[in-house]
Amino acid sequence: MLKHSYSERHLTEAGTDEAGRGCLAGPVFAAAVILPADFHCEMLNDSKKLTARQRNYLRSKIEAEASAWSVASVSAGEIDRINILNASILSMHMALDGLHLLPQLILVDGNRFKPYRDISHACIVKGDGIYLSIAAASVLAKTHRDEFMISLHKDHPQYQWDQNKGYPTEIHRRAILRYGYTSWHRRTFRVSEQLSFDLR
Repeated sequence: MLKHSYSERHLTEAGTDEAGRGCLAGPVFAAAVILPADFHCEMLNDSKKLTARQRNYLRSKIEAEASAWSVASVSAGEIDRINILNASILSMHMALDGLHLLPQLILVDGNRFKPYRDISHACIVKGDGIYLSIAAASVLAKTHRDEFMISLHKDHPQYQWDQNKGYPTEIHRRAILRYGYTSWHRRTFRVSEQLSFDLR
């Protein structure tokens, strides 16, 4: 089980995290989660350390048992316009906007964030492996984004987004060379560098 159920026992805390920051295609998703004080789940961890089956099980549990949760996304076009860091923070702010409870403290995975309203926040590097609420947010952001990319795959099967979810795998990069970009691709990412491998 993760080390900490909360950072400050007397405060209502929301954990927040994003998914899809390093992708060549698709939106960046973020989630915000407020867990009840008695929430317990030994399986819950950083979503990257879980299998797809575990993540989907945990998504159902979190959505059923959280005091409040919300998921939001920022499009590829907006990512190109404001850059991926700002888009990631914007998506976390949007997820916080969607909570029906107002947190008193925001726990953020990573080391960059912008103030949200007048609520205190704490940035925690690898926080999704430390705090339950951040881990829960990482699971929701990841599963909702994966679901979205699988739905896009039906119209763009050549990129195999059902497998790579928009990340720069060799198959995805080769497909960009052959078929070009879709409206779901992030045009400002340095894809030319991503494609600098031997294509013979």
